[in-house]
Amino acid sequence: MIGGGIFTVLGVSVSMIGVFTPLAFLIGGALAALASYSYIKLGLYYQDEGATYSFFKRTFTSSSFAASLIGWWVIFGYISTLALYAYTFASYAISAFDFADDIWVRKSVAGAILLLFTLVNIWSVKGMGKLEDLMVYTKLIILILISFVLMNHSNTTIPTLLQNNGEINILSILIVASLTFVAFEGFQLVINAVNEMKNPQVNTPRAIYSAIAIAIFIYLIISIGAIISIPFEDIIQNQEYALAAGADKVLGHWGTDLVILGAVLATSSAISGTLFGASRQVSVIAHDGYFPSFLTKRKNNIPIYSIIMMSSLAFCLILAGDLQVILEFSSVTFLLISFLMAYANFTIYKKTNSSLILTIIAMIGLFSGTLLIIYYEATTQIEQLYFIGGIYLLLTLGAWMFSRFKKAS
Repeated sequence: MIGGGIFTVLGVSVSMIGVFTPLAFLIGGALAALASYSYIKLGLYYQDEGATYSFFKRTFTSSSFAASLIGWWVIFGYISTLALYAYTFASYAISAFDFADDIWVRKSVAGAILLLFTLVNIWSVKGMGKLEDLMVYTKLIILILISFVLMNHSNTTIPTLLQNNGEINILSILIVASLTFVAFEGFQLVINAVNEMKNPQVNTPRAIYSAIAIAIFIYLIISIGAIISIPFEDIIQNQEYALAAGADKVLGHWGTDLVILGAVLATSSAISGTLFGASRQVSVIAHDGYFPSFLTKRKNNIPIYSIIMMSSLAFCLILAGDLQVILEFSSVTFLLISFLMAYANFTIYKKTNSSLILTIIAMIGLFSGTLLIIYYEATTQIEQLYFIGGIYLLLTLGAWMFSRFKKAS
């Protein structure tokens, strides 16, 4: 979960709402916790590694188009987060060099890291798991260290910032909170491993809820440390590698190196984890006939072609878009998909032994977040909304065609 999110969203958030950035992360985390409730309930009820796609398909059995559509949307959502993580990796990895702002160097480095973790995931599940553990534990230590060091080098206080920069309306805070949802979306990938997990009834909710709580804590202390120690203009000017640029002025060269190392580890583990979990979901969807059949093929239980397909399309998205449009597409997609999961849980809440009130609150929050991002795009960056809408149109057309082929066969 703690991958590209904090490093990508921080600069965008500060540029939009300044001192209220930590509050947006808190609201975004609360929304993620509400979304995870339905995922956990559906995951324990169905125990299917197809996760989001399978839950929707098995809840609404009469519509092949609905099953195909949710499959296409969720997989391309994961592809967009792969692009986001790779783009952020590249931004931080080259941030100390003179060519840091060269867009094509950045995109080339993003492609290279995607290729590396494609090979790692194809090579060995066990090897990937050990590498993932090492990166996760190391990045957590580094991120916490960065946070407290930034706080100790503060040049202002939250009350002072509120006094000087407190004229932000609640709508802007809620829009940014919706954008931060993508920083928490990794919790869904736990469900993909339900059949490979010991005691899933206990470990699934424990893993997801604790992960969200840890992510909220780390995002809060990093964002607080950043806004009280790094001038806003520096964060805004260097949005794509804000922490590294700010740390250089506050902590010196070693501080920059530490931030870059944390960002590289965080984004690397997110790329690897997303490829691992989502590629297995691709294989399940392809087995049902909603993706090309060659994506079902596995070697040593590893869906090689699914992994290659996801990495290749993520690189295509990097070539076609910039950081903010990838971020906004990812956020909209996972808010919308999480809403649909909450709706699925709502329809069978008695079977999943769910709270009706919590499920309804989650549906309202997730749908509102989706509308807020669309509103922001429509009023500020209509071209990006056209780009996102065009992607959804293509995905919907692909889902429709495969659902028709399945019916014909």
